[in-house]
Amino acid sequence: MNALTVLMPGFVGYDAPDWLLARLRSGLGGVCLFSDNIDSLDQVRTLTSQLYAARPTSVVSMDEEGGDVTRLYQRSGSPFPGNAVLGRLADAELTYRVGERVGAELAAAGVGLALAPDVDVNSNPHNPVIGVRSFSADPDEVARHSVAWTEGLQSRGVAACAKHFPGHGDTSQDSHLALPRIDADADTLRVRELAPFRAAILAGTRTLMTSHIVVPALDPDNPATFSRRILTDLLRNEWGYDGVIVTDALDMVGASGDRGIPAAAVAALAAGADLLCIGTKNTDAQIGEIAAAIDAAVADGTLPAERLAEAISRVEALGEYVSHTRSQLATVWPPLLEPVQVQQAFHVSDRAREVLSRAPRVQFVAAESVANIAVGNAPWGPFAAGVTPVARIHDGDDPAVALANVDPAVVTVLVVKELHRQAFARQALEALRATSDVLVVDVGWPAPDFDGIDIATFGASRLVGEALIDLIGRESCGLE
Repeated sequence: MNALTVLMPGFVGYDAPDWLLARLRSGLGGVCLFSDNIDSLDQVRTLTSQLYAARPTSVVSMDEEGGDVTRLYQRSGSPFPGNAVLGRLADAELTYRVGERVGAELAAAGVGLALAPDVDVNSNPHNPVIGVRSFSADPDEVARHSVAWTEGLQSRGVAACAKHFPGHGDTSQDSHLALPRIDADADTLRVRELAPFRAAILAGTRTLMTSHIVVPALDPDNPATFSRRILTDLLRNEWGYDGVIVTDALDMVGASGDRGIPAAAVAALAAGADLLCIGTKNTDAQIGEIAAAIDAAVADGTLPAERLAEAISRVEALGEYVSHTRSQLATVWPPLLEPVQVQQAFHVSDRAREVLSRAPRVQFVAAESVANIAVGNAPWGPFAAGVTPVARIHDGDDPAVALANVDPAVVTVLVVKELHRQAFARQALEALRATSDVLVVDVGWPAPDFDGIDIATFGASRLVGEALIDLIGRESCGLE
């Protein structure tokens, strides 16, 4: 048995390093591409061709959620609306077509596994990492759109990955940085967090991703990624799921912060995981250390040999599937959504409409909160679509200094992600309101009562930014 087959590392650069190609030739199961690996579609095609030349059945994956979390469009912002917008538009056929389009573009780039869709129910408005990545706070709607997106994606031969099992929506911490906990009871979990995963499984999702969170009602002792009760007893035995279980990245604090990646890899496999996402900037020495730890665990009985063999078999079957379905599809498609259609998902207050009706022009201020690791440093909202703000304000800035270029005679549009979570943005808003007329645009998942929000877009992709600009008026935004 080759422990390399269950590993899916990342790497640095636009070209595959020699060590990675050598590991693929020696049986490495897959590779995860991140924004640092992507410069253009042509470059990605060249890169994936390198990977497949080394191992034709490589599982090449990418976080491409079709919205705020994008890798293909990390430099420009996504041309897709994102899950929250799709949920508010409430058109499952449209969601299917978005998934289909994402699948076509990934297939053309040579990517066989999309680490999407996000099927978490965004039940906690203070969640720092899910938010607009979720289709809805209603589990039935999340399930409906998750099925549509999964079926659309997989219609193009790209494997889907429902995440983050058993549900990351009711957390107030980011598992990249901590070990979150969900304290809901078992009945609540089954009707809320778990229901969309059941639906995605019934729709045929080929993979499912674990989350590094503690759910005491399911397992009081272990995070889901390392829980045999959750991955084997519930997912495999009770639900009968036989697809590939992929871990979220093991370099995250919630996974390896207190044990290290090699030990985390062994624990995840023992719990029932099959394909281990290692991280973003892995090295040959690190992969060797992880493989050696797995081999040692098999040798001393910590990891049953049959469990490793089962994981290898599933990963190999997935690799065979994506190698058979891989194709070069046209990437020039007509737009799925016009900006006016995206606007139907917006919340727009009467005050916003009144102010915009009398404002010949506006000026933008960007409240630059720190992007979570999943989103990264992609262009966002109207600033991805051509708008240049007159000011950018960050946490810790002195508003008097940061907002010095704001013209008090012009209506100010303050653009923020989740105003209710950003104290510095609320402070900036107070300073702006003291001198000028202000519209607040929240491009994240706003507070349930829209307190203080004039326009909520439920997403910050480039397409959503274009829709916002059209709502305000391109000339008013200084773009015509």
